[in-house]
Order: sequence, then C-alpha cells, then structure tokens
Amino acid sequence: MIKPEPLILIGCGKMGGAMLRGWLSKNSSKNDVIVVDPQIDSYRRFKDLETVTFKTDVAQIDLKVKPSAIVLAIKPQVIDMVIEDARQFVNSNCLFLSIVAGKTIGYLEKHLGQEAIIRTMPNTPAAIGRGITVAYANKYTNIDQINLCTNLLNPLGKITWANDEAVLDPATALSGGGPAYVFLLAECLEKAGIAAGLPKDLAAELAIETVSGAGELLNQTQDSPLQLRLNVTSPGGTTAEAIKVLTKDNALERLLTKAISAATQRSRELAN
Repeated sequence: MIKPEPLILIGCGKMGGAMLRGWLSKNSSKNDVIVVDPQIDSYRRFKDLETVTFKTDVAQIDLKVKPSAIVLAIKPQVIDMVIEDARQFVNSNCLFLSIVAGKTIGYLEKHLGQEAIIRTMPNTPAAIGRGITVAYANKYTNIDQINLCTNLLNPLGKITWANDEAVLDPATALSGGGPAYVFLLAECLEKAGIAAGLPKDLAAELAIETVSGAGELLNQTQDSPLQLRLNVTSPGGTTAEAIKVLTKDNALERLLTKAISAATQRSRELAN
C-alpha cells in the first residue's frame, strides 16, 4: 500500500491548531503531518501522536519530502521569513493553502511561481469548528486540489468559494471581522443593562447568553434574520420600543455599512 503524501502545516496557533485538531479528531486526513512552529507550547498537546512530526523551523524538514499540501497558517508579519524556505518543497502535485490575512494570490505567486495556490479567509469561530471560510483558487489549481482544500478546511466549519479574489476584501470586513462586532454588541448590551439597573454580573451573563443563544437559533432555524426579529417584536411591546430607537433613520444599518466599508478599504490597503 502506497503511503499518502504528507502535509506540512506551517503555524500551529489558534487557526493552525484548530485545523490540526480537526484533522486528527475527525480523521479527515490520513496523511502524516509535519508541523512547523517555533513556539514549543503551540504543539505540546499534540506531541504524543504518531502521525505528527514537529519542527521549529522549515529548514529542519528533509528536502526529500514531497508534500501534497503546504498550509500557511501564520501571521502576515512573518510570512516573508518562511515562504522562500517553503518554496523548496514545490512539486507538480503540491497545493499551497494560505490562511494568511491580507496576502494576495499575486504576492504568493511572486514568491512561489506558477503553483496551485488557494487563498482563504476564515474567522475566529473556526477555533471551535463553527467558522465560515471564504476561499479563492488561482488558475493553476485543479479539481483534486480544490477537493483536498475542502477536506482540510472542513474542521473549521463551513466553506464558500469565491469566483473573484476581490470578494475577499469585503468578506474580510464582514465575516473576518464580524465576530468582533458581535462581541462588541455583547459588551454594549452588558453596559446598557447596568445603566438600566442590573447588577454587573447578571448583566454580563444575560448579554453573553442572549447573543450566543440568538446566534445558535439563527443557525438552527430556516427563518431569516428579519423573521426571527419579527417573532420577538410584539407590536407596542418593550422590544418594539427598543427596535424603534435602533432603526430610526436607519441609524444602526448606516453605522454598520460605514464600518464594513472602512474595513473593506483597509483590507485593500493592506493587500497592496
């Protein structure tokens, strides 16, 4: 029996670690995995696994290794230091899967050449398998490599494919930054509850459970966000009064539109 080609995972932080846990727990990859991360604490929890080998530097990997995929799960500030070493493992079947924020296909092709490259934008709920990842493949990527990418990203949550790389900028603004906006909402609800007379601990508990519960309801139901909102909003009731304040002159919608626009512009600036 021919042993599957190994995977190389460069970066074992929150995203990389979530992918590795998913591969191992769901058996979504039967390949051996070589993990590269300079921080020993990043992989101590995986150290006893037979199919995982750990290195602190890409240069420590045997040049005879022919990986099926190299996953770049590192911060954009350090990619320049590792991408040239990663290029040594290029072969005709190798897929480069990048979850490096702000690094375009053009940047990756400049350093890696005309290789199969998929750029992705996951978000932080991926750490618990509840993320959403937007992916874009370059023209050198074949269907088998797209299927491999899907298999590798499955542990992070849902995956959606973009036909245009430019989509990743507003996607970064909406889903990439989206969890932060929701967390801010929870912060604001807590503060508003305290201002209305709730004890701090109770306000915090109510805000967190309300936001997380509403999100889970939205995930499990077939109803639209609008319908779910209407279900809660009885005419003339307390919720209706609050909604009236939030929607006056489309205040909340205009604020979020402005925020997403600013984040989209910043994503384009960083990419360039």
